[in-house]
Amino acid sequence: MAGRTPPRYVPTLTEVVKGGPAAAPAQPVAQEQLIQRVMQKIDLTLERRLREVIAAKVLEQTRGLGPALRDEIEAMVRQAVEQAFQEETAPTKKK
Repeated sequence: MAGRTPPRYVPTLTEVVKGGPAAAPAQPVAQEQLIQRVMQKIDLTLERRLREVIAAKVLEQTRGLGPALRDEIEAMVRQAVEQAFQEETAPTKKK
């Protein structure tokens, strides 16, 4: 059976693959340190920019809320004053 030809649909090895290159050597220490320094700078930059963007958005929202809050507070104070005057000026019932 050694000299027999396999059927057409059976895959056969047509190329001999010799041992490939050894596993890539680990990154040199200098390159790893460079990557760490770059990542630290990116972290600091992103953190600073994120704080700036958040502060700007909070300020923007606060400015928008100011007039609405002022109107709400004014209405509550007006209602409290009116209620207090009504209670003080209402005729008292004597027993």
